[in-house]
Amino acid sequence: QVQLVESGGGLVQPGGSLRLSCAASTIMFSIYAMGWYRQTPGKQRELVATISRDGLTNYTDSVKGRFTISRDNAKNTAYLQMNSLKLEDTAVYYCRGWVPRRDDWGQGTQVTVSS
Repeated sequence: QVQLVESGGGLVQPGGSLRLSCAASTIMFSIYAMGWYRQTPGKQRELVATISRDGLTNYTDSVKGRFTISRDNAKNTAYLQMNSLKLEDTAVYYCRGWVPRRDDWGQGTQVTVSS
């Protein structure tokens, strides 16, 4: 089983920035597609951004122009740079990694945007 460990969450004021990291415990990281999802109490987990093994990215409309997903295959790590944070970005953020027949999730990291 691949372990995914998120870090970088915390409390930030509206308009601020955070960078989330997702470290993967696999030497096969480069073949994994990676994604960030978020969830708030009482709501379904939603897609935030994904990045393919080839570096193609996809974003949900509400974060386009503000968030950037990236990956460093040499460090087995995916990132989510979050700028211009809004109150509605408050959520637990989860990292996901997948290949055919494998689908792994991290434990989540809390992001709170508050003044």
